[in-house]
Amino acid sequence: MPEESIEHIDFDELNQKAISQPLIKNIYTADPSAHVFNGKIYIYPSHDIDAGDAFDDLGSHFAMEDYHIISMDSPTSEAKDNGVALHVNDVPWAEKQMWAPDANEKDGKYYLFFPAKDYDGIFRIGVAVSYSPTGPFTPQPHAIENSFSIDPAVFKDTDGNYYMYFGGIWGGQLQRWRKGSFNATQPESPTAHLPKDNEPALCAKVAKLTDDLLEFAETPKNVLIVDENEKPLLQGDTEKRFFEASWMHKYKGKYYFSYSTGDTHFICYAIGDNPYGPFKYAGKILNPVVGWTSHHSIVEFKGEWYLFYHDSSLSKGVTHLRSIKVAKLQYDKNGFIKTIEPYGDLKVL
Repeated sequence: MPEESIEHIDFDELNQKAISQPLIKNIYTADPSAHVFNGKIYIYPSHDIDAGDAFDDLGSHFAMEDYHIISMDSPTSEAKDNGVALHVNDVPWAEKQMWAPDANEKDGKYYLFFPAKDYDGIFRIGVAVSYSPTGPFTPQPHAIENSFSIDPAVFKDTDGNYYMYFGGIWGGQLQRWRKGSFNATQPESPTAHLPKDNEPALCAKVAKLTDDLLEFAETPKNVLIVDENEKPLLQGDTEKRFFEASWMHKYKGKYYFSYSTGDTHFICYAIGDNPYGPFKYAGKILNPVVGWTSHHSIVEFKGEWYLFYHDSSLSKGVTHLRSIKVAKLQYDKNGFIKTIEPYGDLKVL
């Protein structure tokens, strides 16, 4: 939600009606990627700071420098900030903008996957490794070969394979890779190089990871989202098409690809029969929150499902100072997710 549209909001009323409160208040956190390791919940968020950068549609004001891992014994317990797990100064190839990360575990090691801009101003995706889910994490000396864009989400399938979903348009630069290499022309325009409104929407990407989880095992493929007629969603279908914030979870044998629509501020999802798709659009998970961005993860804990998300209620609407939250997720008898209203009957748009 653009910051100029928050003047009508009574934040006391909004916080009273909010279905959940910030999990952490000592720092600003966003883009929560939640996992259950060893019976506990670990959240891998962005760490928002006010760096004084100018606001623009490329996200320059999102100038995050490090990651803090948040842990919880349960979705209703107190959340703990475990301190700095990785700083941009420790990553040889990265210059700035440590945006939304994710993590996963294999054979007792924990892998932190994160985007950052390299010294050419291009987003790449890196990996850092630890023997603890809270870090500290030791980064690999180079970004994943042939990686690009933002918002990595690493899904472990029931057969033991790991897949990375990633990508984001506008400031996330995905549109600049449409022809297979980075297009640096018109860098000041976030909408340059996008498909036309009547063309198929730009897709997120997916790639299986190597056994050591450090590289792509294959060339990334498009994550195709289709409508009820099996036709690709169009770029102009802004309330349904992909923008950023990929996530994958599996429910009753089906693959649920969820994502943000960005400039229309919804978290949506689509359902498929395998990790590559195609995925049929199925609806909205979360209606708009306070703050321009919307990002999320979905995790099962002791037989119940939960949505981790963020808003800017703690900062009273400052779009780059966000706070992570959690709400219970519900499915109907047909496997469709019930849309969540983050503030009950109060609408922020």
